[in-house]
Amino acid sequence: MVKTVSIATLICALSIGGVSAKEFQEHNNMMNHGDGHLMDMDGGMVMGQNTDTLPGGCDKIAATKEITVRAGHKYSEKFPGTMWAFDQQEFQFEPCTKLTVHFINEDEIRHQWMMHGLPKYMYPKGMFHLEVSGPGSVSGTLILPPGDKTYLVHCDIAQHMEKGMKAQLKVGKGGEDLPSIPGVTASVFPDDYSGKPFSLQEFVTQETQAKIASAAAAIAASAPKTDAQTNGNAGAADESFLSGVTVVGLAIGIIIGPLLTKRFKGMSVGEVVATVFELISHSIGFTVELIAKLVKKFLGKKAIPLPDK
Repeated sequence: MVKTVSIATLICALSIGGVSAKEFQEHNNMMNHGDGHLMDMDGGMVMGQNTDTLPGGCDKIAATKEITVRAGHKYSEKFPGTMWAFDQQEFQFEPCTKLTVHFINEDEIRHQWMMHGLPKYMYPKGMFHLEVSGPGSVSGTLILPPGDKTYLVHCDIAQHMEKGMKAQLKVGKGGEDLPSIPGVTASVFPDDYSGKPFSLQEFVTQETQAKIASAAAAIAASAPKTDAQTNGNAGAADESFLSGVTVVGLAIGIIIGPLLTKRFKGMSVGEVVATVFELISHSIGFTVELIAKLVKKFLGKKAIPLPDK
């Protein structure tokens, strides 16, 4: 009896193993649903494909490029605290490049290579999207817009981006680097491997400081450009100025962070930015009013007494 049960168990285990091990599949014959949306019933998908329409500002295709991007758990091993990753975390191409992406999923689960921030008049919802369920590959093509900009590329499956499956694609010189790109930029909230007991107060303080620093950087980035910024010969000076503003903002954030912990606790980054702008607006209004009073006091014309009759 025991021998019979053992054999049955072994057969079941082998059967389950054979079913769970999905074969690698190339998704080449997908149905075209229009507007660059390709899909099959086996878990392959392309959204936002564009092979021939030039974005506004592109007179011609500047270059034709192909890249192969691999996704899987094994690529996260070099980034502590992550679970999934792409084999590349940064890409860079000329504006108006016709780019074909060959996306290979090496895991037994679903992964995506999704690019955000594209012009919505051409790419539905402003994105280009490749997806494969289980081991397999899919390819898609897009034409990059003109200009210098850094685009987010990530997997939109729940928690996959947060656990490391994130990259950035720079067009031209690119823009600001994105935060928390594994191996490229520092994490907004770095993992703590010190082994110290968790402190809620310390965590809240660090979180608040990070939000204030992010808000300061956003304010510096949105500041109106000066003549020096538009002058190519003053590029280095402009960069130094912005860097100085950012450093000052970060320093102020670190100093006053603990004092504002209660005020910003529980707020999102957007709410923090809105609150900071509101405080700045009130401060500017108060300053202007004070200056007006001082000017009126010191420069106002005094009444000239009339001569006695």
